[in-house]
Amino acid sequence: MSLVNHVNSRNENDESPQEEEKMDTREDETNHGGGELSPNLMNGDVQEIGASPEEEPMEEDESRAETTFTYTVENISKLKETTLSPPCMVRNLPWKIMAMVRHNQQNHQKSLGFFLQCNADSESTSWSCNAAAELKIRTHTSDAEPFSRKIQHLFYSKENDWGFSHFIPWNDLLDPSRGYVTRDDSITLEVHVIADAPHGVCWDSKKHTGFVGLKNQGATCYMNSLLQTLFFTNKLRRAVYMMPTESDDSSKSVPLALQRVFYELQFSDKPVGTKKLTKSFGWETLDTFMQHDVQELCRVLLDNMESKMKGTLVEGTIPRLFEGKMLSYIKCKHVSHFSQRQEAFYDIQLNVKGKEHILESFKDYIKVETLDGDNKYDAGENGLQEAEKGVVFQSLPPVLHLHLMRFMYDPMADANIKINDRFEFPEKLNLDPFLQKKEKTPADYILHAVLVHSGDNHGGHYVVYINPKGDGKWCKFDDDVVSRCTKQEAVDHNFGGHDDDISVKHCTNAYMLVYIRESEMSEVLHSVDECDIPESLKSRLAEERRLEAQKRKERADAHLYMSVQVLTEDNFYGHQGNDLVDSEKTNFSHFKVKKTATLAEFMEILSESLNYPREKIRPWPFQCRENQTFRATALDIEGDINKTVQDLAECEAPWVVFVETLSPESNLTQLPPFDKERDVLLFFKLYEPRTKSVSYCGHMYVPICDKLGSILPELCSRARFPRDTPLILFEEVKPNMLERLETFDLPLEKALDELMDGDIIVFQKDELDCETYELPTAKDYFRDLYFRIDVTFCDKTNPSDTGFTLELSLRMNYDQIAKAVALHLQTDPYLLQFFKSQGSYRDGPGNAIRCTFDGTLKDLLTCSKPRQPRKLYYQQLSIRINEMENKRQFKCVWVNGNLKEERELVLYPNKNGRVSELLEEAQKQVDLSKEGSGKLRFLEVISYKVFAVQREDMVLESLNTASTKTYRIEEIPVDEVDIAEDETLIPVAHFQKEIYSTFGVPFLLKIKHNEPFSAVKARIQKKLDVPDKEFEKCKFAIVVMGRQEYLPDDQPDLKIDLKQFQPQTVSGGSMQARPWLGLDHVNKTPKRSRYIYEKAIKIHN
Repeated sequence: MSLVNHVNSRNENDESPQEEEKMDTREDETNHGGGELSPNLMNGDVQEIGASPEEEPMEEDESRAETTFTYTVENISKLKETTLSPPCMVRNLPWKIMAMVRHNQQNHQKSLGFFLQCNADSESTSWSCNAAAELKIRTHTSDAEPFSRKIQHLFYSKENDWGFSHFIPWNDLLDPSRGYVTRDDSITLEVHVIADAPHGVCWDSKKHTGFVGLKNQGATCYMNSLLQTLFFTNKLRRAVYMMPTESDDSSKSVPLALQRVFYELQFSDKPVGTKKLTKSFGWETLDTFMQHDVQELCRVLLDNMESKMKGTLVEGTIPRLFEGKMLSYIKCKHVSHFSQRQEAFYDIQLNVKGKEHILESFKDYIKVETLDGDNKYDAGENGLQEAEKGVVFQSLPPVLHLHLMRFMYDPMADANIKINDRFEFPEKLNLDPFLQKKEKTPADYILHAVLVHSGDNHGGHYVVYINPKGDGKWCKFDDDVVSRCTKQEAVDHNFGGHDDDISVKHCTNAYMLVYIRESEMSEVLHSVDECDIPESLKSRLAEERRLEAQKRKERADAHLYMSVQVLTEDNFYGHQGNDLVDSEKTNFSHFKVKKTATLAEFMEILSESLNYPREKIRPWPFQCRENQTFRATALDIEGDINKTVQDLAECEAPWVVFVETLSPESNLTQLPPFDKERDVLLFFKLYEPRTKSVSYCGHMYVPICDKLGSILPELCSRARFPRDTPLILFEEVKPNMLERLETFDLPLEKALDELMDGDIIVFQKDELDCETYELPTAKDYFRDLYFRIDVTFCDKTNPSDTGFTLELSLRMNYDQIAKAVALHLQTDPYLLQFFKSQGSYRDGPGNAIRCTFDGTLKDLLTCSKPRQPRKLYYQQLSIRINEMENKRQFKCVWVNGNLKEERELVLYPNKNGRVSELLEEAQKQVDLSKEGSGKLRFLEVISYKVFAVQREDMVLESLNTASTKTYRIEEIPVDEVDIAEDETLIPVAHFQKEIYSTFGVPFLLKIKHNEPFSAVKARIQKKLDVPDKEFEKCKFAIVVMGRQEYLPDDQPDLKIDLKQFQPQTVSGGSMQARPWLGLDHVNKTPKRSRYIYEKAIKIHN
């Protein structure tokens, strides 16, 4: 017998031996008592055959969570094909019993397949429903027992049935003594199913419960559970509504976003979104796909709310609701010394491990801890004393948040684990025994909410069960789905631990509990009505909904409109590039115009928007020419006046239109007429070689038969030159192509190649000394422009640096690039080093660029991403780049004589240099002590232990800087410069209990044969500058080859034996292990956790 989804199992005609193995069942596995067996998963289609169901009255409520239904299979001994029962509605989904004959080829056994099917006829692929069921064969005799098995499954489109391919052997089914088969050869199958509310189908939470859920953004179920809990804390909800947010930024205000969510939860009929709330937190999209800790979010959110409530009518609401007080104390046993401190708390963390009931956890919380041995209390003048430490509760809040510590670090597994042990909590909890003295009202608490986590420490799913009115009527809030549930499902099933009941999942258990003080219940849960919400807030939210509805309508109607981007001559002024505008940088005026609007209607829209009469405007559509230019073209206004803008745009999206307007300075009442056959529209630019700049000089209608020279006086006038100023004219044909126009007596149609509306003429003054300029002609300017490109330079040493952007020429060499960057950074170009970008699709610095690079900027940018800003990296140097490239960068740590100061040194010795040269370089960067030896040494440190002192003639190339080693430079103490025959230097390191838990700054120490160990300890204490009280706690051990031998504290005459510190030969003889002296004491240095599974939660606004 195997638990399966039915189509993954094979029938008797299958020949696949692998699938036969999956179906393998043995007679002795059959459990006639109804126990569970190992599942073997299956799935598939069904064939419906004639069978009459047993008549059974059905409940009218199709949304019910639980029911029992039966199905009678007739002619069971002759059953050959799959048979299905009529549907039974549970949670608004159709459920059917499926029965079939199964064959096992390995043992030739015939069995009954028995499955529960859900929503199989649905074409949707997004639905799911979690359910537990008991599948049973009824007996028809009073002395026989029915046969049953249980299942638990998440039903969805690909696994819409679940059950047993070998529910019971066929011989057992037909055995008369078991009483399953009636005299008329029929059996009755029964299913008792309990289903959660489904996801992905039409489930009306408001109708079934009166409440709505919250949409999941990706991994925000933990936040949804907390928000529902806070929402049903009615007194808090009322205070949130009362927060003044009239002037708040709607995208950044956390109070306003929370008001919006609460308002929609109260009045909406559909699940509520939280994107605006998380956006107000300052979270990025990625944050919504990272699961965080509920407790941490609760604290951060309440802290944020409390700070935002200050100075308002609702100031102090949060402490009044959630704040309790406890007294921490320490009492010495043998001296008269007592220390105490009052602390406020918003939640209590309770241990779960080893505790069966919540009261045990409270007892553990206030348990008195004895401080003795190595953990004695520092009582100031009284020294280290044995003491008792504990806490007592002085007051408990109206709303009590209890966080169950189900996640903890397991040192044996060296990992975080989740504790799924059974932990019971009651619906009514009395906490009077844990108070220092009784309060005015009894500390009786009613369970209001149970936040539940399913999964392990790496992730899972959160839901919350809430008792909204405190009357024992529970609802389950599972993201967007809300459903009624029983007290057993809300409370008992979430104790955790193992249970024979298959509906209780081992990894599903309570993680946070919310209790409300019984005496405060009516106030905390007092209903919040619409009249409690400020009119200003209701008006603002109504306006938001109106605008959102309008935007939705616009999106729905978007296919009826087209985008038109409008340019005026104001857009052309200041443009320094090709054509008249840079379409990526210019500020268009955007219009949404109905595709069916006529040109006449469009011109009316333009007239009204630009505030010009219709006769004073003329539209000129822009088009992309085949030569990569973007120029204006003419419309036949009269002929096209009734054409639609969609037809005129010829599928251009968006349609770019230049709108010519009559200058207010003109005495004309309307724009001059334009003859499309005889006139041409020309645009003009003036080039100024002195400033290497271009100025827009307007446009002109010119008859095509007029001579080119006829426009010269007008150009001089527009440039404010004398009328007879000699000019040089160019036609701007395309990027990097300007053709000089030299024959002024030719008509325009012959002077300009392929004369068209929108052509551009660039002119400049014809000067004798123009050759003295860097870019003497417009042709030179546009050729240089063709090679210009924006390059972003980022600081390699700062990963978050967004950089600065320079416009450079692709023809620049290394020196020109370096000078441009150095000018921006105000530094020497030779104190910069540049790096290529990593590649086409990866960010970050790549290979260094040598200062002798003989290519151009174009060669350096070959790996840039398409359509992305070009990027190079740089770092500022302390030595010139040409010198550095002949040296090797070497990073090491400098430690001063008292072992307190550590800082990184970046040294540049010669590439083929030795340790001695490295020490010489270091001596230039460090401050030596006045009374020191003036000599440096070079140490290798591994895992906070001194591994070796390197010889000064060691070649630097032989040192592996990419390993886990740290290289350290320090000044040799005066007493360690000379080492006698009976002396040696030994490594000393700090550790805590385990010799592998080393920490701190290791050091070398000179010891002498037969000297008292007390003298060695005194030198160590002096070197470390540690007070006597702290040093007394240190233990000393000689560590060699992973074993430690502690030195006795009770032998004042203990002498040093140098043999104990001589290198020990490792098995095999190829290596020697060097002993070291270990200081075993508590590690008080701050450290970061090695186990960081998630980012800390922050609300940035």
